Amino acid sequence: MHIFYTPDINSNTLILSEEESKHCIKVLRLDAGSLLHLVDGIGGFYDAIIEDPHPKRTKLKIVKKIENFAKRNHYLHIAIAPTKNIERIEWFLEKATEIGIDEITPIICDRSERKELKTERLNKVITSAVKQSIKAFHPKLNEAIRFSDFISKNTNTQKFIAHCMDEGKVTIKDQLIPKGNYLIIIGPEGDFTFQELEAAVNNNFIPISLGESRLRTETAALEACFEINFLNR
Repeated sequence: MHIFYTPDINSNTLILSEEESKHCIKVLRLDAGSLLHLVDGIGGFYDAIIEDPHPKRTKLKIVKKIENFAKRNHYLHIAIAPTKNIERIEWFLEKATEIGIDEITPIICDRSERKELKTERLNKVITSAVKQSIKAFHPKLNEAIRFSDFISKNTNTQKFIAHCMDEGKVTIKDQLIPKGNYLIIIGPEGDFTFQELEAAVNNNFIPISLGESRLRTETAALEACFEINFLNR
């Protein structure tokens, strides 16, 4: 199955971008009449036929559309402190997209080792995972924001913060309201400071545990992603 990400579908005909056209014609060697599939990132899944196999501007005709393809029954937003090794955050984005996630926000904490991110590159990782895992919804990647600014935003969600301190934690399954909107914050390798945790609790975040093991940042975030999806089956 050949999947192409095409976020600007507004008619029954479409010209693929130069990058996607090259992949379609030069790499996959598809020709006129070939069937391929499109996802628009907002729930649309399409069947399309190649009309003009041009290596820079391939023209397609859409023959079928499915709306809200494989839409999940909940919304998951994970805010995560960027890892020093950028490949580890890329790994998280890839795997979380495959499992199921709706929104990601990089947060800069007091102990964060990385303060800046190039979201263009990270969005390409997400897009690749969307196509690989046949997802019609493209997760939203926000620009990095300071922890203190992020937690002060009002949201109509269940809000959790995962930390490594010894006391005052519950499990997600004991607090989860099924089929809801969830926001989970994952801190840096050195964990949150006590002041950050206190500020989050004062902003109605519930402290949670992700098990007995001490997990790396990206592993903790993926574990949270898996738990939310598992509990909403």
